[in-house]
Amino acid sequence: MLMPGDSDAVKGKKLQRRSIRRAWQFARPYRRTILLFLTAIVVAALVELIPPFAFRTILDDAIPDRDRGLITALAVVVVAAALADAGLAIVQRWCSAHIGEGLIYDLRVALFAKVQRMPVAFFTRTQTGALTSRLNNDVVGAQTAVTSTLGSVVSNMVVLVTTLIAMALLEWRLTLLALVVLPIFIIPAKRVGRRLQEVSRENMATNAEMNSQMAERFNVAGALLVKLFGRQNDEVTMFSGRAARVRDTGVRAAMIGRVFFVALGLVGALGAAAIYGVGAHLVVSGNISPGTLVALAALVTRVYQPLTGLTNARVDLMTAMVSFERVFEVLDAPEFVTDRPGAIDLVDPKGRVELRDVWFRYPAAADVTVRSLEAPSAFSATDPDHDVLQGVSLVIEPGETVALVGSSGSGKTTLSGLVPRLYDVTGGAVLLDGHDVRDLTQHSLREAIGVVSQDPHLFHETIGANLRYAKPDATDAQLDAACRGARIHDTISSLPDGYDTVVGERGYRLSGGEKQRLAIARLLLKNPAVMILDEATSHLDNENEAHVQAALEEALRGRTALVIAHRLSTIRDADRIVVLDDGRIVEHGTHEQLLALDGVYAAQVRAGETHLVDDAV
Repeated sequence: MLMPGDSDAVKGKKLQRRSIRRAWQFARPYRRTILLFLTAIVVAALVELIPPFAFRTILDDAIPDRDRGLITALAVVVVAAALADAGLAIVQRWCSAHIGEGLIYDLRVALFAKVQRMPVAFFTRTQTGALTSRLNNDVVGAQTAVTSTLGSVVSNMVVLVTTLIAMALLEWRLTLLALVVLPIFIIPAKRVGRRLQEVSRENMATNAEMNSQMAERFNVAGALLVKLFGRQNDEVTMFSGRAARVRDTGVRAAMIGRVFFVALGLVGALGAAAIYGVGAHLVVSGNISPGTLVALAALVTRVYQPLTGLTNARVDLMTAMVSFERVFEVLDAPEFVTDRPGAIDLVDPKGRVELRDVWFRYPAAADVTVRSLEAPSAFSATDPDHDVLQGVSLVIEPGETVALVGSSGSGKTTLSGLVPRLYDVTGGAVLLDGHDVRDLTQHSLREAIGVVSQDPHLFHETIGANLRYAKPDATDAQLDAACRGARIHDTISSLPDGYDTVVGERGYRLSGGEKQRLAIARLLLKNPAVMILDEATSHLDNENEAHVQAALEEALRGRTALVIAHRLSTIRDADRIVVLDDGRIVEHGTHEQLLALDGVYAAQVRAGETHLVDDAV
């Protein structure tokens, strides 16, 4: 467990150990494949020892004795060993691909599912590009540690041990000579690995920044903003700077690794030359046979190559651990809003909403987000340290429409977000049909609630697919009925492709009024007991507003509704109007009652804070 007083080195080691444990948890479903993979590696290492011993026998026995049959038999053995080695290589590749691609799939699905469970505050602070980078680049880097690195470690260890045993059986003195350079392989690896780890972390962070810029600028809203402000050249400059940092860290990582491994290769070459030189003198003096020297010369390369590979594996593992840490940083993030143990489903909702002495304060960033997914300056921003809602109590009976009004920042949207439990109250309770929403499963709670915001989101799919997001099994007749109720059917029918029309990213191929009515149709398909309208008509012109208002009348019929609006045309027909000010309910009543009261609401009407003031006259 990470402790506040831990040094960076201690924290790093703890994170690595935790990442290794979590990685093994994800690898468990593949343990049989991993066992087959390791077995193939061991058998292949033993098979590769056959040719040097066969060559030794040919040189020392078969050729001097002119034994053609033995030469042929040994040649067949060498060919058989080569075929077996090729077959085992295919088995190893299949195993590593099966494990690697399986891990990529499992990690991506786990990350995607985790992100779906994160609170809204997580998405308000997180850079989308940085998050998608975790699901793409970091996941691939993490699986490399389990497949390539694990296979490399086991293979090189087996090859090194079996080769040293074989060499010792042939000539122990030359075997000791081969081990003299061993410290040169081991000692620098730790320092180089740590340096490459730092560079890899920097490279991943700059990659995430670059991805974030692309994600924000390549959607329609971002592209429009750039064009309208004429900032194309500035954007290219910013992107080129980030891309240059990615390039530079990549070059540094490549050079650090290459210089190190070239040096190791040079050391191995010198060691092999020493074996040849000393071994040749032993042959001349008659201490060993020529065949033994040839066999040792073939085996010595199998000592230095694994040593280089093991050193490389350590460096690769340390850099891959950065990917694991970044993946599990998201997987281990607090979820904040979760189903309680024993949570029940809401059955046959009636739509009675009650707020009992509700207090709410937005959670601290550390409780709802992952620091490395935010912009560098975002996490340092001060968290809100005041209660947004203060002792709010309100009852909305089934079928009743209540309008929430108040100045900007008074807590209207915050209050509406507590009903579908986008956040949990910090004091008091929110109840639906007498159940504390925290005692209900999130799925059943949100099935009972529908929301239409001022900027409804549509996916880059067809109109039909966007509608069926609310009810995947909806029939064409149900789509038609919902769209007629939302006053959008005639518009859809006039399109060349009708319900198969692709709406574009975020629905930008539709007007604001069309998007709103399509969102209402989607809600009618969902058929919720409670509806929340958050400024659903605030950005519409009079003509579009009239269409949307007609659609809303259909949508609200027989349903409990919580309406946030500024336009009197939306507010005045509500059964009750609740006025919020600085997180408290300061007035409530009908439109006429509040005007007669001549309080905050009447003052807002006179000041024009609610639109269409002439309607009040």
